[in-house]
Amino acid sequence: MDPLALDRQVCFALAAASRSVIALYRPVLQPLGLTHPQYLVMLALWERSPRTVSDIGTTLLLDPATLSPLLKRLEAAGLVSRARSVADERALDVQLTADGAALRSRAEGVPPQIIDRLGLPVAELERIRDDLTKLIEAATVET
Repeated sequence: MDPLALDRQVCFALAAASRSVIALYRPVLQPLGLTHPQYLVMLALWERSPRTVSDIGTTLLLDPATLSPLLKRLEAAGLVSRARSVADERALDVQLTADGAALRSRAEGVPPQIIDRLGLPVAELERIRDDLTKLIEAATVET
């Protein structure tokens, strides 16, 4: 077998799967007024708020240059507020606003819609997620 065949490449399968799955999210997230990257930020904040920008970046594996415009747009939409941390003035805290916290109840409908659109059993999706998590960990190990 050709080791350079496209269908043998992990990178291609991941890129194609990522584009395809994220495309399924677009129409589901549109009524919430969120893009997929903004949804990920909101998921992190629904888990814990406030969080520092650095903590959100670490959690989502995003660099500050990518995260900053997302946070600005979420703040402009009235979903989050940003302020210097009281504990460390070098850090910037991001906190849900009342509207951002309230959006969580509407967002609870997202996962079931995605599961339905994918048409795969939940157990299989959980296995795929767990396998991808292992792959992410393997790819991000510090040398």
